[in-house]
Amino acid sequence: MPAFSLDPPQTAWCAELRTLAAERLRPLAEKGEPGHVNRPLVAELGQLGLIERLFTSGAVDLCLMRESLAYACTEAETALALQGLGAHPVHAYGTPAQRERWLLRVAEGSAVAAFALSEPGAGSDAAALELRAEREASRPGELGGPGESGEPGESPAAPLAAESDGPARWRLTGEKCWISNAPEADFYTVFARTTPGAGARGVTAFLVPADRPGLTGAGLDMLSPHPIGALTFDAVPVTAEDMLGGADRGFRVAMGTLNLFRPSVGAFAVGMARAALDATLAHTAQREAFGGKLKDLQTVAHQVAEMALRTEAARLMVYAAATAYDEGAPDVPKRAAMAKLLATETAQYVVDKAVQLHGARALRSGHLLEHLYREVRAPRVYEGASEVQRGIIAKELYANMEAGQ
Repeated sequence: MPAFSLDPPQTAWCAELRTLAAERLRPLAEKGEPGHVNRPLVAELGQLGLIERLFTSGAVDLCLMRESLAYACTEAETALALQGLGAHPVHAYGTPAQRERWLLRVAEGSAVAAFALSEPGAGSDAAALELRAEREASRPGELGGPGESGEPGESPAAPLAAESDGPARWRLTGEKCWISNAPEADFYTVFARTTPGAGARGVTAFLVPADRPGLTGAGLDMLSPHPIGALTFDAVPVTAEDMLGGADRGFRVAMGTLNLFRPSVGAFAVGMARAALDATLAHTAQREAFGGKLKDLQTVAHQVAEMALRTEAARLMVYAAATAYDEGAPDVPKRAAMAKLLATETAQYVVDKAVQLHGARALRSGHLLEHLYREVRAPRVYEGASEVQRGIIAKELYANMEAGQ
């Protein structure tokens, strides 16, 4: 894998994104209500063409966008990323009818998407999810019955298809928890168990509009500027036409999405680390202490050097993983896990050191570092906690050893 460096057009584009984030997106972010979807901010991201670009470019571009926006406006970065996370399964695995109905609205910023995988008892262990998809016979005139328009999804597996002559139908029953953009999203990519006792092989992904009967939600009071909520499914009706990727193949949909977005979580982290590093450079270069500038103290200079070293190492790993994804390399799961792990842990370190070097001023509400200190913690947990990433890395290493690679 070659070393990653930006070419001049990429460098110019990143600078443009940072300017847009500071001048056009930051004011909208500041007007948003914490814990709620900032729809004007999402609409502006659509107007700028950034959401559409999620579906027309590769992992490297996704990382460049997330890093650049995170540097100047973490709220805009997160709004963009959540649109991509929730809608990528539709883009990659959806039917023509599903794409036509939802992707244009997502891209223009008029529909909000959400990725509903985690549950109260199945967060990091996604294969253990318990939301049930219970099969029922279809009845003419109801949701998914004869005469409803739309392209069918992949044919269900034989055990699921044998019960009815009409379109396959299920009722979703159970809960989802820690879902970003819930309960305010317009649709959810929902992962449910269609085959009990089958682990990862018994999960199916469904596209579930928010107005389906039986679907309710409530917000959770979280350390987050965007909404995070719980969803309750009380016999919510879905059909084969709502499937993403086919019956019992939802785990592939989930992992395919996460393999793309995990390196870009690392890019988000790198953007925050670079913002903290630049703030620290400026502060230590002008702050008078102990008869000179802070930067002249060896202990300070060495800490700043360590912050820069770790940030650059994380950045290189993030873009190596993104390049591997774009090139279809076989070791994407390992690289994606390494990138997310190193970058999120690095960002936590860098932001913490930046706060320490700034002193009490960094703890004041509204200070950049006070904001980053709150923002930097969650990425070490979501989309697979750091411990999960270590497990993935080890699993891939041993699998390669056994395969003689």
